[in-house]
Amino acid sequence: MRLINIFFIFLIAPLIGVAVAFADFDQRVQVLALPLVEIDQPVKIAENNLIDLQKNIDYIYQTIVEQEKIFQEQQQILHQLAQKTEEQARLSDHVYEERILAMLGPPIRTHRSKRVEVKVFKLDELGYRGFIAKVKLFDPTAFKVVLAQDKLGESETPGQAVARTGAILGINGGGFYNFIQDGREYTLPIANTVIDGKLINGFHYPTGPNEDVFLAGIRRDGTLFGGVFYNEPDLMAAKPWQGVSFVPILIQGGKPVTLPEKWQRTKEPRTIIGEYANGDFILIVVDGRQADWSSGVTLERLQIKLIELGVKEGYNLDGGGSSVFIFNGEVLNRPSDGKQRAMATNIMIMP
Repeated sequence: MRLINIFFIFLIAPLIGVAVAFADFDQRVQVLALPLVEIDQPVKIAENNLIDLQKNIDYIYQTIVEQEKIFQEQQQILHQLAQKTEEQARLSDHVYEERILAMLGPPIRTHRSKRVEVKVFKLDELGYRGFIAKVKLFDPTAFKVVLAQDKLGESETPGQAVARTGAILGINGGGFYNFIQDGREYTLPIANTVIDGKLINGFHYPTGPNEDVFLAGIRRDGTLFGGVFYNEPDLMAAKPWQGVSFVPILIQGGKPVTLPEKWQRTKEPRTIIGEYANGDFILIVVDGRQADWSSGVTLERLQIKLIELGVKEGYNLDGGGSSVFIFNGEVLNRPSDGKQRAMATNIMIMP
């Protein structure tokens, strides 16, 4: 009987092991399931984050699209405003031009090309006569300071410079002086002269008799510059492109400049370069020393005339027997010497 019991135990032992194993199966499964639940929660959080991110991306995209639309609308508005501003500028320039012409009267000669527009007017005032050129530069290279024969130390008349360069308009330039060395006469410009952005005879400090000497001309962009410069860096900072020297300054900022006493109250032939507020240049030559034609004009009276004409900047160039006005190859004024004077520099307006 005992043997049978032992045998029976051995026989069912495996079954007992299986039963025991299955008895805690649910518990083990639950234990194994815990990590699955823990993993599932972060996954859901990540999914929600992705959904939120997608929503944010969609929002940002819509915002970019809206901003691009607003930008394009603003650009269109700016373009329209720019067109209106340009039209207004043209209208303003047209109105300003009409006012200038109303003061100058009808032109007696004209020239217009892609580079420049030149209108020539008679100047006929009580006691003096001359000619005015209003010059509108479309291409600043049309304005040239010409060194006599393109060589330092030489001399030539404005007429010779016009014929040599083919200029449509020519006037005398800056002051000059003559000297003899080794039996030969040389002609040099006074103070500072700039051609194509370079000082052609070095920098000259304004001192002694030249303390009021200015340099005036144009920048590369065609705007007028002028002033008394006490060192080369200051001069070059003004970005001169073409320029000549003389004395004195007449008008700056639309107001007359106090004249040196030695330049007051004398009537002489004059040559002037100036600029209107719209950027047009004015070149004036006044005849003088000819009682039956023109006695000349004082600089004070010329200042008043320039302000009457609306000139904002004005500089007195070499005058006297040097004053010459040539248009299209013809000398229009009457030089006081009875002929043209040979000088160091001339100002040419190319066609």
